[in-house]
Order: sequence, then structure tokens, then C-alpha cells
Amino acid sequence: MAELATDALRAMIFSGELALGERLVEARLTERLGVSRPPLREALQTLTHEGLVVAHPRRGAAVRTLTRHDVYEIVTLREDLEALAVRLGVPVRVPGRLERCRAALAAFEEVGRAGDESRFLHHKFEFHLSLVALAGHSRLTEAYRALSFQMQLCMAMNRTARRESLLENVERHRELLAVVEAGDPEVAQRALTEHGHTSFLLDLVDRLDGGTPESEEWLARRRGA
Repeated sequence: MAELATDALRAMIFSGELALGERLVEARLTERLGVSRPPLREALQTLTHEGLVVAHPRRGAAVRTLTRHDVYEIVTLREDLEALAVRLGVPVRVPGRLERCRAALAAFEEVGRAGDESRFLHHKFEFHLSLVALAGHSRLTEAYRALSFQMQLCMAMNRTARRESLLENVERHRELLAVVEAGDPEVAQRALTEHGHTSFLLDLVDRLDGGTPESEEWLARRRGA
């Protein structure tokens, strides 16, 4: 029951059904999810460990908010890890790794065609993880995986900014895989950079608080580029 509650709450956060910063009232959530308080509390502890929920003394738990500095840290780390993966893994030397990318894209497309918002971001992240795994570098893959849930939170906000359908989102990733398959690491790196966060950085991030000198300088550079 705790695992089911965790999956349900995570999906509600990624879909926006539970808003960033929203207080998580146990009495409401137990009724909404059909679980008792012990598994709900276990689920909230898991989500706190994942970085999606924050526990406040005497105020209970709330959905994590993202600051401008959070976005700066998550995006720069993601882009550097992906750049290293492309540098090490493209052109692809092990055909089986490319097959994993194709399988991840097929699963991603399946949930897109089904209109399954609750599983969409998970499969989107799994596709990006399969691209990183092209490097054949287990520590790099694990470092990328550690960002999973906070990255998916950024992905959810970015998809809202783009206002595109699930299948339009899938098609952008199909185009990205085609570039990777072509085998030119410089072109693949450029495609990854252009693929990612432009609408999020130039639109939604301006609605966030918590800027720092580092994040503001970085955002200014991105806008200039």
C-alpha cells in the first residue's frame, strides 16, 4: 500500500494535480488515495528522500518548490552529464546499447498514444537515461539516475511551458535519437542542447523566486545565446 501511495502521489506531483509548495494534508490524502495513515506516512518519507516533498517542523509536509538556483543546479548538472555521455558514447560502438534506446522510445511512444500522463514523464526520463547509458559508463549512468525525480519535476514544468501534445513530445525525442544514430558527436551534442530547456528557462523560470548571483549570471548567458 505504501508503494502504491508513493506512485500515486509522485504522479500527482508530476502532473501538477499537486502544485509546487502545496501543503499535504494527511486526512485529505488518506481519503483521496484510499489508504490508512501508516502507508501514507511511509510514502511521504520516500518522497522526502527523493527530493519531491519537504517536511516542515510543526507544519507537516509540502510539495517541494523549485527556486531559480535549484533550476540552475539541476539543468547545468544534467547538461554536463549528457555532454559527457555523448562525448564517450557517440558514435555508438555497442549495437545493444542503441537497441535499448529504441526500446525506451517505443515504450515512451506507447504511453503517449495511450494518453497516460501518470507514466509519461517516467518513460521520458528512461529514454534520456538510455542515451546516457550509450557511454557504457556505469558511474555516469548512476549519477544521472540520482537526479531522476528532480529532473522530472523540471521536465513537467517545461512540458507545460511548451503546450505540446504527448505525441508531439515523443516526436521531438524520435528526432533526437535519429541524430544520435547518425553518429556525429558534435551534431548530437548540439541537438541535445537545443532539445532541452529553452522554453522553461525563458518563461517559467521567471516566475520562480530564489535567484543567486550564479543562477542569474547563467540565465543571462543562456538568454544571450
